[in-house]
Amino acid sequence: MSSFFANSDLIDHEVLRPLSHIHGNWELSWDTRHQQYREEDNSYARLLNTLIKELDNTVPPSRYHDNEDRLAEYVRDRLKWPIRKQGQRWVGADYDWLIEQGGFDDLDEKDLILAAAGRIHAAQAHGQKHYDDIEESHRRMLAAVLSVILYHRTESER
Repeated sequence: MSSFFANSDLIDHEVLRPLSHIHGNWELSWDTRHQQYREEDNSYARLLNTLIKELDNTVPPSRYHDNEDRLAEYVRDRLKWPIRKQGQRWVGADYDWLIEQGGFDDLDEKDLILAAAGRIHAAQAHGQKHYDDIEESHRRMLAAVLSVILYHRTESER
């Protein structure tokens, strides 16, 4: 899994920059010797490295959309947002917001982790072996899931 995320040109901008209001040091440096991001003060590198290891040990679900659907269903049913599923997509709210808000009910980010692992597995199955190589719309969705996981884990880090 570390090779999937290794020395990415995009992950810090797409996953970490949206969290820059929490940790200002959002630009990553790759440590080739240790095959992970260099952990620095006021950075998400430690949390991201831990997440990458966790994803490496996660068996991806066959239908990762089910995990994302559970997050959206929580938002619809418990938070009473006026959203609905139309075909394969949720309409009525931005995907990032649905995932973030649904994540508040996702104990230990279980559905978020499975969704991320599933998206990574699907990308790899389509020959996209590195984060930067993922088709743009799927990469944006994966970035949102990863950002939300890190956002939720920031609170437990403090």
